[in-house]
Amino acid sequence: MLLLLNQPTLASKGVDLMQIHFDEGAVNKIQPHLGSDKKLLLTFEDGVGPYSQHAMIHMQVQFSLNVVKASDPATDYDTEISSNLGPILIKGYSQEDLNANMHVHFNSTLNTLVLSGDGGDIDTNMGFIDFTQANGVRNNPAR
Repeated sequence: MLLLLNQPTLASKGVDLMQIHFDEGAVNKIQPHLGSDKKLLLTFEDGVGPYSQHAMIHMQVQFSLNVVKASDPATDYDTEISSNLGPILIKGYSQEDLNANMHVHFNSTLNTLVLSGDGGDIDTNMGFIDFTQANGVRNNPAR
């Protein structure tokens, strides 16, 4: 096994590797929850951090899109990706389950968000939780 240490990566050189595009339906659902006093997180549901809802043994990859106050801690979210809704923070290691070019589609029939990338669907029932609202977790239609 070859182990390379301290090798520069594209990310360390400031190259933007990932982006997410939200379709019109997704923008209409999410935009009213955003503001200059909030930040957007794409949470890999692995039980790490205060915004992960569960970490069960399962065979599928699960993500949720979270709105939190700009002042709320997000130390586990160490990587920023760009989107048409503004910057989104992710747990850096969750990049392994993501693609460089991703899309979020709003499924109006099921009232859910679908996260997909160049490789196909990533999460067909992505949660949306606004932690700035009292019933934000309860109103998550995906889980």
